[in-house]
Amino acid sequence: MNLSLLSRYACFATCVLVTLLSLALLPQYPDVWPLALLGGALSLLGVFDMLQTQQSLRRNYPILGHSRYLLESIRPEIRQYLIEGDREALPFSRAQRSLVYSRAKNVNADKPFGTLIDVYQEGFEFIGHSIRPAAHSDPASFRVQIGGPQCSQPYSASIFNISAMSFGALSANAIRALNKGASLGGFYHDTGEGSISPYHLEHGGDLVWEIGSGYFGCRNETGHFDAQRFASQAVLPQVKMIEVKLSQGAKPGHGGILPKHKVSAEIAATRGVPMGQDCVSPAAHSAFSTPLELLRFIARLRELSGGKPVGFKLCIGHPWEFMAIAKAMLESGILPDFIVIDGKEGGTGAAPLEFTDHIGAPLREGLLFAHNTLVGLNLRDKVKLGASGKIISAFDILSVLAIGADWSNSARGFMFAIGCIQSQSCHTNKCPTGVATQDPLRQRALVVEDKATRVCNYQRNTLRTLGEMLAAAGLEHPEQLEPQHLVRRISDTEVRLFSQVHVFLKPGELLQEDIPYPFYRNMWRMARSDSFAANPA
Repeated sequence: MNLSLLSRYACFATCVLVTLLSLALLPQYPDVWPLALLGGALSLLGVFDMLQTQQSLRRNYPILGHSRYLLESIRPEIRQYLIEGDREALPFSRAQRSLVYSRAKNVNADKPFGTLIDVYQEGFEFIGHSIRPAAHSDPASFRVQIGGPQCSQPYSASIFNISAMSFGALSANAIRALNKGASLGGFYHDTGEGSISPYHLEHGGDLVWEIGSGYFGCRNETGHFDAQRFASQAVLPQVKMIEVKLSQGAKPGHGGILPKHKVSAEIAATRGVPMGQDCVSPAAHSAFSTPLELLRFIARLRELSGGKPVGFKLCIGHPWEFMAIAKAMLESGILPDFIVIDGKEGGTGAAPLEFTDHIGAPLREGLLFAHNTLVGLNLRDKVKLGASGKIISAFDILSVLAIGADWSNSARGFMFAIGCIQSQSCHTNKCPTGVATQDPLRQRALVVEDKATRVCNYQRNTLRTLGEMLAAAGLEHPEQLEPQHLVRRISDTEVRLFSQVHVFLKPGELLQEDIPYPFYRNMWRMARSDSFAANPA
């Protein structure tokens, strides 16, 4: 018991003793006053620790208990700089971040001495190479035409673009750098649901305007959709496509609140919300509530925008809900020009841990399901598919193109390109590199001209590597990529082609009387065009 007390209060007792001793010596040795001051301050801290009631550790270990909280506060930095392995994903590994940094700086990203990956580990994936490699194609030709039969202003998009990130979540300088980089490289920049800010328009980069449930930038005083406000911005030449956000991979089904103290005058003006109130993004849309109403809303947006491509983004949740939208397409004849599938591995400024960990389908499962549904209804050639969710490298792009995507988007990859160091402080307004903050002094550190060049470099060098990988596989263009070109290890002794691992529906199979796959058959029977609710299975 005495030893226990000694260990618990040793630091506090030492500080008290030092204080008393230095005070006793002070008349004779005036130079000890700093020691007396320090000892006295620590002794008072110890007394406060024992009297406070919020933290048990400090009550039992006065003064010394603070070391635990100090070490905990710098734990991420210690782990990242001293302990983290090259392949340890948190959520992106050092190897992944280094790849982006190198490509963004336009320096050699080649690695010597072989792979660090265990190629015999289950889940390892690779692309097969050809005995007769093809000539390298110009990455600038890696584009996809988006715009179905009901669209009068189709858009030629790069197969690698900047995914949705809002002004408000990102700083003004980050938005400027991303958009200028997109302009330099000829790819698009998704605005995120925070609407089109003045910073999106400064450098003329192609924009995809994302419309979320808060209808920011096109809402009335009650927070509902305002057609006139929408049309005034949708017709801007810089806006190439309109994307209705149904859900987000990292927090599907979860709304959001930007607290009123964070709603600056700029953010209020951009989003069309009043100052002095919380900025609320509801979980569900108010402009539609059924699959048929969603498609009619899409048709209305297409008309108001002057015939630009309009589509929607979602993370797949209940499979029958996506099929309900597909059924509504057949019944109404209204088709979206594109669909972007977001994976649950996608990022966000902040979300409850349970949402990021346990809600929503991963990207590949969601993408393959959407692709198969459209193929099975003979709609795949009329609706383009995008993919987003933890896409960083050329192989990441290949892996989604091989199972049905027409193009890919990346958010955090381009954040790394403009200086993000994965400090995971996006929600604190204290981003150390000025990327995810509204602090004017912090974001001043982000130099737009320099970072815009890095954005362009990263995208261009990634597509160049993609072209080299395609050429090694004997292919000249991403559209030639098929599931049999990629391979996955499924055990210590067996690998299989993607075409053998996954189920791929044939055209029109969902229109047959007897659908051959039980899962797709049951989901199709549960889907109804007039409601997102399920029919009994």
